[in-house]
Amino acid sequence: MTRRSLLLTLLCLVVGSCQSTPHSGTSESGKEIRGNDGAPMVLVAAGEFLYGEDNERMSLPAFYMDKYEVTVSRYAAFLQTTGRQEPEYWNQRRQAGAENKPVIGADWDDAYAYCHQYGKRLPTQEEWEKAARGIDGRKYPWGNAEPTDQYANYGREFSPELNYYSERLTPVGSYENGKSPFGVYDLAGNVWKWTSSDYQGLKYVRGGSWHDGTRNIASATRNTAERSTRVTVNGFRCVQ
Repeated sequence: MTRRSLLLTLLCLVVGSCQSTPHSGTSESGKEIRGNDGAPMVLVAAGEFLYGEDNERMSLPAFYMDKYEVTVSRYAAFLQTTGRQEPEYWNQRRQAGAENKPVIGADWDDAYAYCHQYGKRLPTQEEWEKAARGIDGRKYPWGNAEPTDQYANYGREFSPELNYYSERLTPVGSYENGKSPFGVYDLAGNVWKWTSSDYQGLKYVRGGSWHDGTRNIASATRNTAERSTRVTVNGFRCVQ
């Protein structure tokens, strides 16, 4: 960590607000590449960050993360290539605009297979949290301001009669004000994201969903799910 970055981090911790910090770590942060599935990926630079509700200081090597959640259109191409079983709720995608919304109903093995197909992998929960919080320990990807509908898709009612693609999910990248300091979108809300990390036979999911309240979309909050879970609130993104 540079002297300037360290000073910024200390200042943020003192004043409790870091919303104007545009990037974290180095000038390389936010650099974009194109993954083998055609999805844009952004660089999360190597270095220290604050992890968990206790703000434990950790360090990670650099990695690239998908800029957006994996979409219906990209997952459809994956299914066509691999012949893999369709995810739950796949029939609900057939309406205008679903192609650019996050795929739902994919279990952990589906998500793992997608990432592996394109030379990627699921993020660890530590990688996920660094991408969401930057280096300054912010509460949400956008900073410490409380969530509003300008930042994320969250806090919406559940009903079994819904078409979730048309009535609850939003297109990826819809919340410019809600992106993380590395330029990653939808790390809060829309869908929980699968990680590679385990807890007593379960898998950690991060980020909250369209149905969750403000506590669950906070960047340090974690939840777990059985790897066979196929629900309307789970999606994923990849790293490499």
